[in-house]
Amino acid sequence: MNEPLEAVTGHPAGEPVRALTTRVFLALAPPDDVKDELEQVLRPAYDAYPRMRWNRIEDWHITLAFLGELPVTAVPPLMPPLAGLAARQRPLRLALHGGGHFDERVLWTGVTGDLEGLHRLAADVRTLVRECGVSFPERPLRPHLTLARSRRGDHVDTVEAAASLTAFAGRDWEAGRLHLVGSNIGRGPGPIHYRDIDAWDFPHGAGGAARASGG
Repeated sequence: MNEPLEAVTGHPAGEPVRALTTRVFLALAPPDDVKDELEQVLRPAYDAYPRMRWNRIEDWHITLAFLGELPVTAVPPLMPPLAGLAARQRPLRLALHGGGHFDERVLWTGVTGDLEGLHRLAADVRTLVRECGVSFPERPLRPHLTLARSRRGDHVDTVEAAASLTAFAGRDWEAGRLHLVGSNIGRGPGPIHYRDIDAWDFPHGAGGAARASGG
């Protein structure tokens, strides 16, 4: 469900927002049945490595562009161009596959399928955002879902959990929606929680209708 910016930032709707910022990224998200399939595969790891900081299943996503900390006022101007981009984008056939880790700290599962289309979409999204006057750090696209992070001194858990996912091969699914996500919720030592600021269906994707916007 989409959230107003006030909900994402935790800021009351009636107060000025000039100085407020929100951490923003653009992403694709697997459908519920695909997430449920992976969650079942991960159950032994949940039990075996309880000290890892596991991401909530509802927060699993494939990041296309991480925009970083933006003024709240910089976000609404992005929405019409992003809706237009989504209206021109065809759905992508993807699947979750295997597992790995970044620096023995971050556990992930990989993405297979139409990777050429996925890289092209990410490039189009990043170009559009920059054309809107928003600068952000350039990071190479490494398609994955982040599943968990290790706590200090527990890196062995991450490596072992990644090895347990080596044989995982998830079902194909259709990525048919572009998500603009805010992640101010949950800052601090606890888990980061994400909420959609807005999301847009690709033609004939997601809900099956050719729409330029969705909520």
